[in-house]
Amino acid sequence: MPEDAHDTDAALLARFSQGDQSAARLLAARHAPRALSVATRMLGDPAEAQDITQEAMIRMFRIAPDWQADRAKLSTWLYRVVSNLCIDRLRARRGGTDPLDEVNEPADTALTAPQQMEADDRVRLLHNAIGQLPERQRLAITLRHIEELSNPDIATILGTSVDAVESLLSRGRRTLTTLLARHREDLEPVT
Repeated sequence: MPEDAHDTDAALLARFSQGDQSAARLLAARHAPRALSVATRMLGDPAEAQDITQEAMIRMFRIAPDWQADRAKLSTWLYRVVSNLCIDRLRARRGGTDPLDEVNEPADTALTAPQQMEADDRVRLLHNAIGQLPERQRLAITLRHIEELSNPDIATILGTSVDAVESLLSRGRRTLTTLLARHREDLEPVT
């Protein structure tokens, strides 16, 4: 079958089920980067995030023969798998102390060196604050404000109601405001 990047996820899963490896490559290219992004932000460890993403992709390929496109969007299903795997991994970690998430953002060449350092500090403070949120609040904030998913999609991923998602987001934002208030001077640009 011809390789078509415009095929629906359901069509690609069906093609993969029939042995078409190019469909698997297209699905992985389409979904793995965002799954990896969510896992990295949830876990704060790129190596662990890659493991989670690989496991989620394997699960996606295993369900391919039984996929029912009318029941859910593949991306929503995949985010739910990634989020559950991340939560399991975080729960397994709880015995020890882990460093907070310090994801280095790519440098913006338009900024001067001092401006870039300030921007990096603000990003680091924000990611550290997000890392201090309870798991479900962290996941809701990440999916809404970083991955830009809708509240109904987040509700499906978390297996809860839209009202519960809105409550998680509200509590998460309030906690972030409190955590970041301690760093108000660090967050304001130097004039």
